[in-house]
Amino acid sequence: MNHPSLEIKQLAFAYPDGNQALFGVDLQIAKGERVALLGPNGAGKTTLVMHLNGIHPAQHGEVLIAGEKIDIENKVALKRIRSQVGIVFQDPDDQLFMPTVREDIGFGPYNLGLRGSELDQAINNALEQVGMLDFIDRAPHHLSFGQRRRIAVAGVLAMKPEILVLDEPSSNLDPASRRELAEILKSLEITLLMVTHDLPYALELCPRSLILSGGKIVEDRDTRELLKDEQTLEKYRLELPVGFKVD
Repeated sequence: MNHPSLEIKQLAFAYPDGNQALFGVDLQIAKGERVALLGPNGAGKTTLVMHLNGIHPAQHGEVLIAGEKIDIENKVALKRIRSQVGIVFQDPDDQLFMPTVREDIGFGPYNLGLRGSELDQAINNALEQVGMLDFIDRAPHHLSFGQRRRIAVAGVLAMKPEILVLDEPSSNLDPASRRELAEILKSLEITLLMVTHDLPYALELCPRSLILSGGKIVEDRDTRELLKDEQTLEKYRLELPVGFKVD
């Protein structure tokens, strides 16, 4: 059976202080689909992402990755699922901590048990996918911000995940780096969930967009049609750049 890459059923979550962040979220993302997750600050986007690999346990409802339910009590299954959900954080320095690019990319596959030529192949393949193989022996902190973000993406790809989750991938990038990353992401054959405020980037990369507001998914539409709907964008505090027109 070909399961969806991600399936969320009636997911609800409240923080210890009583703040209810999610109110019965239902979502399904098919294998290979590219989806943007939009919404105002405080809508629950980060809380939702933290459920995708069990950082937050589901208090109500369930999350399934490729048909397997996340169960934080099952440590073996949780480790397997976490290798299937590759999260690239907004700041690449939150993910890059080894002395060289090679060691950073190899960290995850090594912990999955890869050694020798298999490990080398996983590292090389991931770096080739993001156009950074020539930087394999460089120190990550000597690279530009855009290059470090690509290395962070490669570190996730080396694990061969089921789904790639990107948190504000275009933030703090210069125009050239922004374009280069977009081309890389478009070339990947992977399920993609992109959390972003960058509506043109969502339009370029994701045919489908969701709006999360008040802990609920309030819109699930074709990205182009959604971005033409000025009333809906205004309602949920989403703005296109001045002068940007959606054809």
